[in-house]
Amino acid sequence: MNDTATLARLIENLIRFGTIAETQMKPPRVRVKTGGLTTGWLPWLALRAGADVDWDPPTINEQVLLLSPSGQLASAVVITGIYSDAIPANGDRAGLHRRTYQDGAVIEYDSVGHQLRAHLPAGGTTELISSGGIHLVGPVTHEGDYTQTGDFTQTGSYSQTGNQTITGKVTVSADVVAAGISLVKHVHVGNLGAPTSPPQ
Repeated sequence: MNDTATLARLIENLIRFGTIAETQMKPPRVRVKTGGLTTGWLPWLALRAGADVDWDPPTINEQVLLLSPSGQLASAVVITGIYSDAIPANGDRAGLHRRTYQDGAVIEYDSVGHQLRAHLPAGGTTELISSGGIHLVGPVTHEGDYTQTGDFTQTGSYSQTGNQTITGKVTVSADVVAAGISLVKHVHVGNLGAPTSPPQ
């Protein structure tokens, strides 16, 4: 190739910065505004696209990098996730892994404070399906109403603020205290006016 202008253009197109101009989901493609032009529909780079598959589409105005084999923009791949003045970083220190969603939800792990946190916006819901069971180790504090379908077995202390409805059998290894009265140790006043023995 001896066309200097064409060669310079191809070299310039090898790596370019841009921003997402349009997105489509099927097939997953984006158009990128870079310089004074807008590309055709291009694939973006996902974290995984094999036996395990990741889905996280880019959003409008997200800053990206175009990698174009042989300088051909029509064959470019879009690398997402570059902070910009328009969309700055959502953290400012090491040891924090945070994901902020456009509706305000935040999921993060702080390896300095050793805290895992998920905060959903008002009205947000959480669904966890684990047919093999769920094993929690450590104190549990629950605020709000609680509905249980199936047997309930408790070993250790449990703190509940709100109403609790259980359909099934409740098994407690030590005692149940309601309004300061022990289920195991409480007594009643008998027919002769004397306290009865605790339940056996």
